[in-house]
Parts: sequence; structure tokens; C-alpha cells
Amino acid sequence: MAPYESDDDTNEELRTGRRKAARYVVPVAVMGLAAATIGLVPAFAGSGDPDLPEITAEQLIEKIAASDVQQLSGTVKVSTNLGLPDLGGLESSFAPGGGGAGGSEDEGSSADPSTKLMELASGTHTLRVAADGPDKHKVSLLDKAAEYSLIHNGDEVWAYDSASNEAFHMKDASGAAEDKDKKEEAPKDVPTTPKEMADEALKAVDDTTSVTVDGTAQVAGRDAYKLVIKPKQSGSTVGQISIAVDSKTGMPLKFTLTPASGGAAVVDAGFTKVDFSKPDASTFDFSPPKGAKVTEGDEAKSEDQALPKAEEDLGHGLEGLEGLEGFDGLKTIGEGWTTIARFDTGGEGIPSASGDAGSFLDSLGTKVNGEFGSGTVFSTRLVNALITDDGQVYAGAVTKDALVKAANAAK
Repeated sequence: MAPYESDDDTNEELRTGRRKAARYVVPVAVMGLAAATIGLVPAFAGSGDPDLPEITAEQLIEKIAASDVQQLSGTVKVSTNLGLPDLGGLESSFAPGGGGAGGSEDEGSSADPSTKLMELASGTHTLRVAADGPDKHKVSLLDKAAEYSLIHNGDEVWAYDSASNEAFHMKDASGAAEDKDKKEEAPKDVPTTPKEMADEALKAVDDTTSVTVDGTAQVAGRDAYKLVIKPKQSGSTVGQISIAVDSKTGMPLKFTLTPASGGAAVVDAGFTKVDFSKPDASTFDFSPPKGAKVTEGDEAKSEDQALPKAEEDLGHGLEGLEGLEGFDGLKTIGEGWTTIARFDTGGEGIPSASGDAGSFLDSLGTKVNGEFGSGTVFSTRLVNALITDDGQVYAGAVTKDALVKAANAAK
């Protein structure tokens, strides 16, 4: 099937479809994946292309928007390759309240979802997911003989780490909100399923974006269309976004991200099995096993730093920087896919770090010079950040040259 290119004058329709799509998220509370807000590329294996009726990009976006899947169960495979060096167990050190299993009481619980966020930043992981309406969802991260589960059932949220036999419990304040507007404004889950990632990607559709339908594919045994989103601008590290959309339900089944530099996908997330029937009610039941250490959410951190807030900050990528203390405001430079966030750390250059953390930071940095002075660029395959020696930070899904140009122009 040939691609169907969207015309520039259809951008308003795309934006309308995008806004609608944001309202039809399959509600699965999961660990974080910040890269999901930035962009993706197709890497569909040739398993036979289904013969489906032709459809335009506008029609496919509307199909996603009209999708209202509330019940499902299945298995999702997530592979992430940001080009980071081996963290060597440092993940828990970078996570909020890190320390992980074996840490002191003050370091919190290894079952705290915020300590699991960094695990999805590299490697391949298998997630078992289930959902039944807006108040019942479960995600289990399967890792060798261990399993980590996050369960939302009504106003109760439980997380359990079988490796350490620790549980984390908190009340879902958003579900208990009496005021309807407050409930709608409650922090959202971090996108990790293909559907949630697709909703975030569709928010990027504007005049700086090309949207096409590029044939068909089969994902998890279901016929799907391939929606491809590409930046029109140069200077972005994003190559393109490919979303496999179920031809019957309109729900995204696969989401793949590859950088403009090519090579392996940065993020590749897709269902390997999916069933749209109602999961058994017992799927969402949980009681801590005998002898498990249980940590209450309000004991581990203050309410405004609890799981929903941590998820929201990471899920919104660079937008989450607005909530960090010590920065002299967050400003943006440029538009669309080449937007750069700029802020002042209030300090002098890169904070000093020693030991493994210092070695890790050094392995990412490249010294640069320009009209702005000098600084260091920290790079991944998707997001780059320039920290100048006088404490200015420029960050975005843009090339190193784009960061240096922005810093020069700011002088």
C-alpha cells in the first residue's frame, strides 16, 4: 500500500484529532519512560502485509481518537537503546529516593515505583498488562525469576517487588477527588503502552510535522495500519514516529522510535499478545504476602512528591524541569521538533561528582566552545544537553550544533 500524505491545509484537522485522541487513553498505571514524549520510527518486521481498505492520515487519526478500548489484557515488549553506557547498577542512585533493595530505612522501599523508573531506560523488558475501565489496571515487569507489579484498584495503589519481598502502598488521590475538574487535572500516568505513547506523539502534530499512512502490518495477530509522523525541520534528533493502529478498534498496538542518525530503534514498544475481553476481577486483587515489608506512600515522601507527581514530571519530559528548585525560570527557544529548553542552574557549570556517578557523567560529556564561552554537551541518541561553564543549560531533542547555535544566539 502506498503512503497517503497529509496536505499542509489539514493541520487543523490533525490538531482536532490529536486533542480527541488525548481523551481516549487506555488507563494503565506504569513505571516511567521519559523518551515517550519525543518521537519514534518504524521497524516493523515483514510478517505479511494485510490487505486493508485505503485510509488517509486524517481518517486514521480520527480512528485513534474514536477508539474507546477500556478492557484488555496482554503482553508488551519494550526495548530502549538511548546509547547510554552501562549504568552498572547506578539506576537506583539516579531515581528519586534511590537506594534500592538493601538500602537503609531512610532510602525508602525497593517497591516504590519511583525507584523502578530508570530500569526501563535501557535494555529489553517484558510487561504484562491488564485494564478494566478507568479505575482498574495492572502492569507487571517480568525479570528472570522475579516480578514487579503495580496495581491500581479503585482508590488503592499497590506495588510489589518479589525479589525483595517489599510492598509499597498509597491511596489514589485523583480517583477520590470530589471536584470533577480537579479529577481531570490530576497527574496522568507515564506513557508506557503503545496507546499511551501514541497519544503523546500525536500532541506533536503541527505545521512542523509530516503525517502519512505507510502501508499495513500485522501486530500480535491483528491487522493494523501504519501511521508515520516525521519532523519537517532539520536539526532534530528525531527520525520519525511509526504507530501500528488496530484496523478494528483503532487502538495503537506498536510504537517504535529511531533517531535521525539511523541505526537501531531508540524505543520499540509493542504488544506481542493482546485480548480485548474483560479481565477476571481477581487480576486486580492484591494483599501483601506474609512477611513482606510494607511502606506507606505518605511515609516515604510528602504528598506532592508521591508517585503521581513523579510520574507526571518524567512523563512530560523537559516540561518537568519547571518543577525543579534552584532554576532561574525555564524558557524555550524555537518551535516544534527543534524546541530547546533553556534555564539557569544558579551555579557555575557542572556540579562535581565523584566515584561511579562522576565516571558516568564524564563518559557522556564532550567539551565545546563558542561565542557563549565554553561548556560540556551531554549526549544520548535522542536528547542532548549543553551545560555552559557559567551555569546555563540548553536541552532538547536536537543536535549538538543546534545547542551551540542557541547558546551563541543567547549572548
